[in-house]
Amino acid sequence: MTERTTDQRLQTTCLLVLTTFAVALALYWLSAVMIPFVLAVFLTFAINPAVGFLTEKAKIPRALSIAGVFLIGFGLFTVCGGLITSSVGQLSQNAGAYQEKITRLIADAFALFPFERFGIDQEGIRNQLSSLPVGSMLVSLTNSIIQVLSNTVLVLIFVVFLLIGGGRVGQMADPVWSEIEARIERYLVAQVTISAVTGLLVGLILYVLGVDLALVFGFLAFLLNFIPSIGSVIATLLPLPIILMSPDISWTVAVLAIALPGSVQLVIGNIITPKVMGDSLDLHPIVILMALIFWGVLWGIVGMLLATPMTAVLRILFERHELTRPVARVMAGRLGSTDLPPAPETVEEAESG
Repeated sequence: MTERTTDQRLQTTCLLVLTTFAVALALYWLSAVMIPFVLAVFLTFAINPAVGFLTEKAKIPRALSIAGVFLIGFGLFTVCGGLITSSVGQLSQNAGAYQEKITRLIADAFALFPFERFGIDQEGIRNQLSSLPVGSMLVSLTNSIIQVLSNTVLVLIFVVFLLIGGGRVGQMADPVWSEIEARIERYLVAQVTISAVTGLLVGLILYVLGVDLALVFGFLAFLLNFIPSIGSVIATLLPLPIILMSPDISWTVAVLAIALPGSVQLVIGNIITPKVMGDSLDLHPIVILMALIFWGVLWGIVGMLLATPMTAVLRILFERHELTRPVARVMAGRLGSTDLPPAPETVEEAESG
């Protein structure tokens, strides 16, 4: 390799680093617009198989297929939203019982541990906890959930235009987009199915055990399952405050309410998910963890939810260019190989890989 070639590669690498930094800043400052759009793109990937099935197999016009899928989605959305709002409203009516349970737990803690040795004002803590506005906090939680749900309107508008705009992205001339669509579509369909089963089982277990907000925690388990590794841990621990403060739950039921959903997360996350997902995105676990941190800093919880598919898209793009191909090799965990295998040129090859 000549000195001139080395200088050119160094210059190109520096430009790539600067471009990456500039793009990251742009994504951060334009997050209010980019987050709904990117969500819509991946939601389109998830919906497109259902629309394609109705169009190609059932011979239903594409416009009617899109309308049918949206009607089903709107029905599920309405039912889930109503159940969640009703659960939070019912819990707010029992705010007094929760305050009494909190006071009793604090009294038991003071009886077990000698906090007075450390100069802790027990009476002051009791007064502050007994005056907690539990009811208004729950109402605020309900309003926050409704606000999040209302923000999905913009996402759905993007989805409608993306679906109406045509069929498969892979029909474009560049085969890169064929591979991106094939891999991301397969990943999202499998992930949505696994997450739905997880959320349904978690919500059902908590409901049978009599835990308040069981449906809310089931819905959160569905969403958090999109975050690799840490999402299942968060989903398992989220019901803990409600379980401990619930006035009608015994310690045996409380242990079951933590152990059973945790077991579901463990089995699905470590046994079922690897078998179903396989190596569909071809990303090393360390890269996924770093992607969670990077996208979480940029876009918060939404960035963490989308970190895996967005990083997979970047890996596919890096794989297609000679300069960035070593980066794609690192992202795939092939540090010892000299190169990545040839990229598939068709949608069928990408789906089979």
